[in-house]
This record gives sequence, structure tokens and C-alpha cells, in this order.
Amino acid sequence: MPLLNGLTHFHGEWNAIERSYVEEVMIKVEVAYATEEKQLIVEVDVEEGTTLRQAAIRSGIDHEFDDLDLNEAPMGIFGRKVAKPDQEEVKEGDRVEIYRPLKIDPKQARLNRAAKAKADKGSE
Repeated sequence: MPLLNGLTHFHGEWNAIERSYVEEVMIKVEVAYATEEKQLIVEVDVEEGTTLRQAAIRSGIDHEFDDLDLNEAPMGIFGRKVAKPDQEEVKEGDRVEIYRPLKIDPKQARLNRAAKAKADKGSE
């Protein structure tokens, strides 16, 4: 049975103090995590005002990866690391990226590649 102007359902709750109906605005975000073996992107609907960490937890992505601890994992949005994922809110269309620790320091990796290239050049 339609309610108002053809609407049949909505999300929200009655605010008894203000005697008004408070509607929850839902937004879509993606949550992404990858290992060497597997990558996964989960689309999730969350309430406006949800933080990065809350969105990641709501996605359930941690059930797909044994080593993933969403309470401690560093996070970002579209490649930009977020210092406080417990405080920053997601926006419609954001991709929350969950980061894992680097296996090797980037500076050390460059030094290793340079040493290998030098060794390869010397063996020619």
C-alpha cells in the first residue's frame, strides 16, 4: 500500500523528542583488499556519517582473508592514506582501501634492484 506520493518504503526512525521523522540517508561505497593470491572489492550500502573502519567492518571482507584484522589495519580512500579511519567519514562512491604491511622497505627494494642490475651488467 503506497504511503505518500507513490512511496512504498523508506528507512528511518521516529524522533519522539522533536516529534518528527528522521530519515537515514544511505550511500554506496566500495571496500577493497588484496593479497598476492587474491583481491576482492565489496560494494556496501552504509548510512551517511559512517567512518572508513565502520564501512570496512560492515562489508564483511575480513571473513574472506584469514590475516585481516579490520580493527588495526591502515586504510585509505582511492590511494590516499587516511590517518584516522575511525574518525573520517566516507562519501558516496568512495573506495575504502585496506592496506597490508609492506614485505620490504621501498628504499631497500630500490637498493636491491640497483645491486642486481649492477651484478647483471658486470656478468655480460
